[in-house]
Amino acid sequence: MGCMPILEYDRNKVLEYAKKWAFKRNPAFYDFSALGGDCTNYASQCIFAGAGVMNFTPTFGWFYKNLDERTPSWTGVEFLYNFLVNNEGLGPFAKEVELNELELGDIVQLGRATGDFYHSPVVVGISRGQILVSAHSYDAFNKPLNSYVFEQARGIHILGVRT
Repeated sequence: MGCMPILEYDRNKVLEYAKKWAFKRNPAFYDFSALGGDCTNYASQCIFAGAGVMNFTPTFGWFYKNLDERTPSWTGVEFLYNFLVNNEGLGPFAKEVELNELELGDIVQLGRATGDFYHSPVVVGISRGQILVSAHSYDAFNKPLNSYVFEQARGIHILGVRT
């Protein structure tokens, strides 16, 4: 696996996509709002805009073809985290970081004190130390992260994309 070319993650494309689709739904993807929320589906779409590569490994990869052909990581908070921080194959890969180490196009996951993470907003701005995010389910763009109510948060910094 070490010989796969690594591309740069295009953070500008993530921002363009996040802004375009923050308050509407891309018809190329199912809207999961009525199936537990659309936040991680939207985060995956944003990541894909910046990565351009999916991982078609059944079950443990990261891809979306349609409602019935997708991996748990495309729409599930914990599954997305596990894919990104453990991915040694095709597609985007990441590491968990402190919130102050996040960059545009990275992901924040919000959780309860019990360790149950439930929301995956996308970082779309950083202003005077304040992280601004975009999200679905409760649609938002440039929303201050500290306006959310959460007990813990983890940052997912995308390092690059293997092709």
